[in-house]
Parts: sequence; C-alpha cells; structure tokens
Amino acid sequence: MTTSITVDTQRTVTPLWPVPQERRVVTVLFADIVGSTALVDRLDPEDVRALQRAYFDTVAGVLHRWHGVVEKYIGDAVMALFGARHSDGFDAYRAVRAGLEIQAALERRPMVDGIRLRVRVGVATGEVVVDLGDVVTGGHGVASGAVITTAARLQEYAAPGAVALCAATARATAGLITQRQLTPVPVAGRVPPVPVWHAVGPVRPGADRHDGPLIGRRRELATIRDQLGAAIRNRTPRWISLVGPTGSGRSRLLHELTRGLTTVDGLSVRWCVATCQPYPDQVLAPVAHLLRGLAGIRHSDGPAAVHDRLVAALTPLFPPTRVATAVPALQRMLTTPDGSAAALAGGAVCREVLLRLAAHRPLIVAVDDLDRAAPAVSRFLHALFGAATERGLPLALLTVHQPQWADTRPGPARQMTIGPLATVQSGRLLRHLLTRAGQPVALVDRLLPLVGGRPGHATAYVTALVDGADPAALPLPEAVRRAVGAELDHLDGERRAVLMAAGTLGGLISGAAVDRALDWTPGRSAPALRMLVAAGLLLPHHVDGYAFAAPALRQVAAERLPRALRAVFQRRAAGVPHLDTVHRDADPPAGAINGSAARSAQIVRLDTVGARTGRLDAVFAALASAGPGGATGPTAPRRGSPTPTMATPPAASGPDANRTAGPRRLRAVASAGDVPPTPATAASRPARGTGGSPFRDLGRPAAPSRPTRASAAGHWTLADAGTPPGVVRAILRPPLIRPLDGLPASA
Repeated sequence: MTTSITVDTQRTVTPLWPVPQERRVVTVLFADIVGSTALVDRLDPEDVRALQRAYFDTVAGVLHRWHGVVEKYIGDAVMALFGARHSDGFDAYRAVRAGLEIQAALERRPMVDGIRLRVRVGVATGEVVVDLGDVVTGGHGVASGAVITTAARLQEYAAPGAVALCAATARATAGLITQRQLTPVPVAGRVPPVPVWHAVGPVRPGADRHDGPLIGRRRELATIRDQLGAAIRNRTPRWISLVGPTGSGRSRLLHELTRGLTTVDGLSVRWCVATCQPYPDQVLAPVAHLLRGLAGIRHSDGPAAVHDRLVAALTPLFPPTRVATAVPALQRMLTTPDGSAAALAGGAVCREVLLRLAAHRPLIVAVDDLDRAAPAVSRFLHALFGAATERGLPLALLTVHQPQWADTRPGPARQMTIGPLATVQSGRLLRHLLTRAGQPVALVDRLLPLVGGRPGHATAYVTALVDGADPAALPLPEAVRRAVGAELDHLDGERRAVLMAAGTLGGLISGAAVDRALDWTPGRSAPALRMLVAAGLLLPHHVDGYAFAAPALRQVAAERLPRALRAVFQRRAAGVPHLDTVHRDADPPAGAINGSAARSAQIVRLDTVGARTGRLDAVFAALASAGPGGATGPTAPRRGSPTPTMATPPAASGPDANRTAGPRRLRAVASAGDVPPTPATAASRPARGTGGSPFRDLGRPAAPSRPTRASAAGHWTLADAGTPPGVVRAILRPPLIRPLDGLPASA
C-alpha cells in the first residue's frame, strides 16, 4: 500500500516586516533518476504516471521529514532547499541525511512491475537570494544563486545510489557525516576542477575533546558546585540548567564539572552523562546513551557482551528475578531506542536503575544539548526527578541547552546563564589558542574585537587562520555564521527586522535611528529592543543606546539584507545619526558593514569645516574671548544654550605660565542627548569655568578625555582627540535622543 504525504502548497504568509527577500546561506539538494529516458520509452504512459507518483511521493515524504522545501520539479528531477526560511544551524546536515534516506527509501520500495529506481543526489551549500513569500513546496523562483547550478552539476557526477557533496557541505557536516573525498571533477565555467565528496552515513556520537585549560568561569563553576553539593548533602534533588548560545562554552563548562566534582563531603559522586545529537534517528537515543555509559557498553559490543555488561551492572541493584526480566527490556531499548511500547518499557527500567544507583551512591545525571532531544527525553527526565524527590535521594539533574529552547523544567529548577567572557579572559584564551596553533600571538589584537567573548568564536577564528585565512581580511568563519544565523532565525518578524536594521548602523544603536531606518512611527522599536536585550542579543550601553552582544551577529544581520534595501535603511537612518562613544585612537567597530562605522567619525580640515558649514565659527569666537579658567564673561554661553562652547587656555599664572604652547589638537564632540540632569547629578557635576571643569588645555598633553554631555540640542564641545595638528574630529550627535522606556540611561 502506497502512503502519500500531503504537503501544503498554499502561499506562505510573508512575515510582518518590510523585507520580502533575504540573502541567506542555504543548502540545495538536487535528485534525478538514472536512465529515466530509456525507462520511460519502454513503459506505457499509465505506468509512467504511476511510477512518477510513487517516486515523487517517496522523495517528498523524506524531504518533508527533514524539513526541506521542494523548490521545483524539473521532469523527473527534484530540487529542494534547506534553510531557505528558517535555519537551525544544521541545514547541510539535514540535506545530506535526506539524500541518504532518499536512496534507502527508493531501494526498499518496488515500483511498477517490480522496477527499482536508482537516483543520483547532489548537495551544495552557498549564498542565495530568497523570496520569503514563495518559500513553499512547489514554489518556483524561490532562490537565485550559483549554488543551485553547483548542486545540479554535482548530481551528474554522483554514482547511481550515491550522494555527492560540495566542499562547503563537506565542511559543514564534518564530524556528523562520514565522507569520502573523490578526485575533483571538471565543471563547465569553473576553473579549477570542483572537489567532490561522497557521503557514506551518519557518524556515531562521540565525546568532544576539551584538552585546553578552562579560562574564566570561576564564578559559574563555584555556583553550580554549591548547588550540586547542596542537593547531595541534603538529599534534596535539584534540577540545574546551563543556558547559553552556541559557542558560549556550555559543553566545556559541563566537562569541567564532571572532571572536578568527584566527591561531596567525602562521598564519591557518580556522573551519568549523555549528549543529544542533532536529529537523532531514535527518540530515546539519549536515554540509551545514558545506559551505555553507566553499564560501560561500547557500540562495538555484540549481543552477548551487552548482556553480560547489563547483568554485571544490575546485579548489585536488583534481586536475581528482577535482573532476569530487566536485562531483556534494556537490550531491546538499546537495539531500537524509538518511541515503541517496548522501548518505553526499557526506558522505565533504565529510570529505576538510575534511582537505585542514587540510593547506593550520590548521582548526577547530565544531558548536553537537551534542546535537540525529542519530548520523550524530557518526559523521562521529569519522571526521574519526580521519583527522586519523593524518595529523598542524593540525585541532581544538570541539563545544557540554548536560551530559546522551550522551558520544560520543573518549578524549583535553577538556571545558570552563561554570558560572554571578559575582555581580559578572551585575550588569555586567544593567546593560548594561537600559541597552540603555531600562529603569531600578535594577532590577539586583531581577533579580540571579533570574538565577542564567546570561546567558540575564538576557536573558529583561530582554526580559520590555521586553514590559511588572511589575517588582514579575516572572513567570518562558516561555523560562526551558521550558529549566529540560527540565533537570528529564532526571532519573530518584528525583532528580526529591528536587529537587521540595527546591523546596518555603525557604532551604538538608538531606537530613533532604527525607527527611521524601518520607516516606523517613533518609539515602535522600543519594545523589540528591550526584548532583544532580554534575549542577550543586544547590550544596553552607558550612553543612551545599544550595542550588539556579538560582533558576528551585527555582520550576519546586516548581510542578510539585499544591497538595495541595506542602502535604503542607511539613507533613512542618516536623518537620525547613530550614537557613538569616542576614544583616543579608537578602531572602528568590528563587523562594520560597508564602512558605515568608519563614516560615523570623519577627519576633516578645520578650514574646510568652516568653509562648508560655518558651524564652528562661534566656537573660534568663544575661544578668542574666553577668560582665565575657562570663564567667558557676561557673554559666556550658559548650560542649555545652543551656542557652542570651547575649552580655554590655562591662566597665565601657575607652573606652566612660561611654557610655550604646542600645537593645539581639537575634537568636536556633539551632545549625546538632551536628557536633563537630575538634582543629584547636577549637584555632583563640576561647573564650567571652575577648577573642576571637565575641559582642559587643548595644547597640553594629557590622558584621553572622556566625552562630555550637554542638555542643549546641537550643543558642541571640543576636547583633546590626539589627532594631527590643525585637524578636528567632528562627530554629529542626534539633537533629541531620550532613554527608552523601562531601560536605564546608563549600563
């Protein structure tokens, strides 16, 4: 009996935000029947129709299961997209698994008159422009890009029944798919020949290597150890979650805990750890992983060895009659850890084994990447935690997952958020990674602004250098792009729009600039900005604005926009200049797109400034009329006046009275906003023209000045900028920028 999977062919509703198209990195699968022309020629048209139905039903069913979208049917060929609308970071992996499953499904399914179809499959990964409104099965013209042609050419070079991969797909699935590299093949219009890999099958899960020292995270380690120790000491089970984005070092922290926490008050602690692979073949695979770990069972063990190891593990815990019935149930679950009744019965036995272990010896059960697991695993953990609580056992649950994962933990669960490393810690980590990789340690200064405090990003950048990337123009590593793109795709339409628009703005981000870029009413972006801060994607800054939590997030968000729309956003936002914090000799922000950050602070000649705008004429007049100590007499501008002010030369008296003044270096810094000072801040702020004035001698070498704030719209101040003589750094500030509702004006 043929089972058809019906797929929705209606047009998908476009997200409620003003971007109908995106530039995305997708994976394209191209499948075609081998020898279809000769096959069709010898069949009756009705048989051809029945054959095509069975073929397309089989292929569409597999693609649907792996979240692929059929872009078009071309004769008997099928083209599908993975990651066209939503990416989880494993688009290439899902496409390769779908290609392997298509081959297996067609091999098992006989067609008309016993015919068995053989197909070739090509899988390629690359950038395309996607029409978001047409990302549906059967849509045409959804994606445009060279990667589509590459996938079609690869399937021509695949052997019948094989899945051919491009280099980008092979890199994206390394460690997840067993691959075999072939001789490069010539492709029309491509020089040199294109390298090709054949996919063999999924890789069995293995433990990640963590052979370097742990840098930072002392506070997190101490907190988690205290929580786990209290659960064991007081025999009150606790559920603790380590939450953080990909690359934050969650798994590394778990590894350190398993290695360092071995005793509590002299009692030996036993760890049972499972890792959830992306899209496991069987829903209870993590539970089977736990059982293999506690019984010492290897994947290479035969049935007899598995039986003996289970008997040895259960004998101290159960009476002989119970061991005799429990071992077969556990063996069935290890063989097929699916959602069947037999597998679930084995899972119940495994849960009882863990509870008996905790009664004999303190036990910590840890599950890494729980967000990848099926709901059956969460139900298993809930039942385990509930039973341990009822019995008062010294047991703790430690789960690791991403922030966007639906929280299924019980009420009393504790959550530990893994934030970015401090700058000093990131520098230490980079020095260690570069030294171990044989790269110059001087590259720390180049990499530090790029990693954003994420250890995984630091590792990816150093790996790119080892692979031959140019340090002067270091591209965003593919692994980082995939992970950050998945973070972006977890957002709803409005927050995603805000983040993309913000990515086109250099420096700090203000709500006014985002509203202007998106052509929204003032204040509309404020709730989305607050939610992005709560999600850890944006950080509030001590100047009224926001900064990206990870430089890679800014780059990916901006590069998702088509060029024309990116230019529109930048042009609109130019009417509300973005915020920036000026430091002496500061480098432009990492990840700036198309030089927008560099254009936010331009170096211009003083004479050209006066000639073009005349805006600084009053500044020069104020400087000439200024009195000792910075006072300007009756005509001195008061606080709140739109008239520009300037620091004055030092008084004639004093230790520096006879010193010849050196070249004066000026920096024009606009007001950061019109936020009125509170009584407390007004009382503590030194008055202008007094000994506590924030202004200093413009010609005297001094420490870098801090930007000053003024309440007047269009207020300008000048301070030492460390720029060449006769040069002024002019940075325009928005005349009216108020702190967003619910957010502090400073962080």
